[in-house]
Amino acid sequence: MEESKFNFTEDESVNQDKAVAQSKEAVKKDAQGLFQSIKQFLSELLAFKEDTDRDATIEAIKGDIPFKGATAWILICSIFVASIGLNANSTAVVIGAMLISPLMGPILGVGMSIAINDIDSLKKSLVNLAVMIILSLLTAYLFFKFFPLGSQETSELLGRTKPDLRDVFIAFFGGLALIIARTKKGTIASVIFGVAIATALMPPLCTAGYGLAQGNMDYFGGAMYLFGINTIFIALATFLVLKVLRFPMLKYANSKRRRNISRLALLIAIIVMVWPVYTFIKVFKESQVENEYEMFVLDEIESNESLWLQRKKLDSENNKITLYFNGEINQATETDLRNELNKFEHIKDFNLVINGNKNVSAERLMDLYDKALITIEEKDSLIKAMQQEIQLLNNPKNRGMLTVNDFTNLAKDAKIKFSDLEHFGFAKMLRSNDFKKVDTVVVANVKWKPSLTDSIINSKEKELLNWVKNEMKLKTLEIKRD
Repeated sequence: MEESKFNFTEDESVNQDKAVAQSKEAVKKDAQGLFQSIKQFLSELLAFKEDTDRDATIEAIKGDIPFKGATAWILICSIFVASIGLNANSTAVVIGAMLISPLMGPILGVGMSIAINDIDSLKKSLVNLAVMIILSLLTAYLFFKFFPLGSQETSELLGRTKPDLRDVFIAFFGGLALIIARTKKGTIASVIFGVAIATALMPPLCTAGYGLAQGNMDYFGGAMYLFGINTIFIALATFLVLKVLRFPMLKYANSKRRRNISRLALLIAIIVMVWPVYTFIKVFKESQVENEYEMFVLDEIESNESLWLQRKKLDSENNKITLYFNGEINQATETDLRNELNKFEHIKDFNLVINGNKNVSAERLMDLYDKALITIEEKDSLIKAMQQEIQLLNNPKNRGMLTVNDFTNLAKDAKIKFSDLEHFGFAKMLRSNDFKKVDTVVVANVKWKPSLTDSIINSKEKELLNWVKNEMKLKTLEIKRD
């Protein structure tokens, strides 16, 4: 019986299994090596503990906590500059005020003190922070109270009265960048300046002073809420980074006092952690409601040409949306709007109040009248252009249109009279300067010999323009040079 050429022996099968196993093991080792290389690269890229100067960091933060003398005057000047910038709606001036303001010191001191159990520095930080806030509010209040133009509401002022989720992230990540830069050997000054601009501690205090000066407690409360968010999340970022870097805890000789201080620091740390979480959740929910409200208005109302929205109001505290329309809103439209509102998860339970008006407002009527006039003007212009086309087709010699023989004779005469011409064309063209009205323009295209200077060409073109207008009995003519 002939042996099959596919009949492998047992030894060959075992060898194949070993080879496959060895291949799998080699691939596994290569994968582990690649993973270790990536891990090592990322570790070296993101590690910042080795660059930390703990003693210098603590000393620098403690040095910035005191708030008196020159520091107080610098704060007063920066508050005045920021208030003027807010009043003049100048972003550049506000940014300049942020760069010269010494507001970060006590805030970093609060976060550091809790992280290292330094109760004395914590007291100093809180006292100086309170003095800083009072002094800033007083300065801004005096400016907006007595400055002749201090009562003007600008976008820079109004932008600091209602914080949202973005302000939370800006404060937290700005605080992280600030404390990481502070802990690095050879502090990165540009980062500190950048954080001073990004976290914007100065404008909310100025806006709060404006609210006090105008007696507007909503502005005051919103601005102080924004300042509170910035302060808390910067202190929280400082606390977390110093804990991650394992800054040494302050030790006390008295064991009882050490335990009491440790418990107090732990309690404050819990408050520092819990309050930002609560604030974040609250602002996050408010942002979701605001986003869905704006989306509802944009998609369901403003995109509908039959609905004329006059004004709108969102009352998150009472779960209420109020809409005011020009014109009467029928029952079918009102039912449709309520059904569309149910599609939005966070505002579906809001009470939708719809107020229609049987009499269309004068402002809306004028708007519709202006649009109608524009439409009529565009149609009249189009009709006029079409009538001109018909006239030109009926009479080729009208308004500059020529037969082939007429153009041939005109071109020959032009070449005789202007021997430097290399090319001559003649045509009628439709043109619109405002993309609404259409005009008919007669154009002569010419090309002169390259040897001619610009001054000579200009002179000859003027002469050619007058000659063609006279020959063709034209009122207007344009010459274009090829």
